[in-house]
Amino acid sequence: MTPEFLLEAPAKAAAGEMRITRRAGAEQALVAVVGLSHAGLPSALALRRAGFRIVGIDTSSSRLNEIRNGRADLLGVRLEDLRDQLGDEGFVVTDKIEAIGVADMVLICVPTIVDSHGLPNTEALGRTCAAVVRHARAGQTLVLTSSTYVGSTRELLVAPLAERGFCVGEDVFVAFSPECHDPDVRDQGQLRTVRVVGAVTETCFRHALQLLGPICEGLHRVSSPAAAEMVKLYESSFHAVNVALACEMADACRALALDPTEVTDAASTRPLGFMARYPSAGVGGQGVGVEAQYLLRSLTERGTSAALAEEALRIVGARPYRVAMRAHELLLRSGRLLRDLRVLVVGAAEEPGIVDCDQAPAVEIISRLLAEGVQVDLHDPLVPVLRDDGEDMYSVDPDPRRDASGFGPEDYELAILVGLRGGQDYGWLGRCPQVLDCTYRERTGRRHFLL
Repeated sequence: MTPEFLLEAPAKAAAGEMRITRRAGAEQALVAVVGLSHAGLPSALALRRAGFRIVGIDTSSSRLNEIRNGRADLLGVRLEDLRDQLGDEGFVVTDKIEAIGVADMVLICVPTIVDSHGLPNTEALGRTCAAVVRHARAGQTLVLTSSTYVGSTRELLVAPLAERGFCVGEDVFVAFSPECHDPDVRDQGQLRTVRVVGAVTETCFRHALQLLGPICEGLHRVSSPAAAEMVKLYESSFHAVNVALACEMADACRALALDPTEVTDAASTRPLGFMARYPSAGVGGQGVGVEAQYLLRSLTERGTSAALAEEALRIVGARPYRVAMRAHELLLRSGRLLRDLRVLVVGAAEEPGIVDCDQAPAVEIISRLLAEGVQVDLHDPLVPVLRDDGEDMYSVDPDPRRDASGFGPEDYELAILVGLRGGQDYGWLGRCPQVLDCTYRERTGRRHFLL
């Protein structure tokens, strides 16, 4: 049954009336969460727990089916929390973007992407913001959380709203607050973090506070939406530089016949603010693969650059190629034709808490090996299907204790460890003839190699 709040669109607001409505309390306010991916769905569940009524909006029918069936990936939230809400009339998901028009508050969580050339692609975000503006009504609070370029809140929301005749800060209330989740915090992670908020006016900030305050540890206010947008890009660029340095130091340790994990563990004991980061197969998803690119785009358009961030992205972006070349080197030692060899890629994403594998390093690694004629399988308990350019690769289970019908650990010439999932039994890896450990954390396999 469709709840009444989705059937009763505000006719007067649709006709253009500019009267500001009285704000409802949290126990009555309706929040539209637009985009139910890695950030939007946990936010919707957190807001529901805080007492808001929720309408979650996503244009992907497959994503909505995953959510309705209780199988969607979640960061920092247990699947049981989702399943508990699915029968609740106060928590509804839909593909109808016009549902924005009945909401008191709108949280925009559309994921941002880069194209095949590594350039930012804001088309989906632009379409979503245009729809939000088209269905906006007086009294609404609109908070953009999607990672994007500096100036996007003003360009995609504030200016179009003004063209519709709304006065931001009086008729509608707009702010930017970058998405906030910690993959290492498995239980309601965003409730334990401080959110940065940049609002257009003081009144906009107070309205954003009503929405975001109940679902985070605290708010850190900055002077404008642009400043908040820059905070996220700075954070992502710092992450990129840290990853790149970890990878560079791992290469240096290998050249000097040293153990990079031992060196990193020891360095983390030093009292100089060292942040331990272990080398990896690369980083996909939002943090490095997308967000830092927006900083470079914004600066390039203004005739300047960020040389350190740009070089860090180059180093990180080259890691999947390095993995494929190292795997090629190890496979050639068998003396057999590559087409006769079978490789198992373990883990579709480098980050242990990530299920969304867009731009994940495993995708490029697998593509390069397949192009050489190698037979490749994937094992990831949380990613049943990995899609690359329209091709589906289904995850296999090489543990004969659970599945004796497929290939076992001994049948793979090489296992490539890209990322391991917590709570999973990987004891069978010890039976693999060769293991290329891109996590630098697992001493397993009959023969163990680092990248």
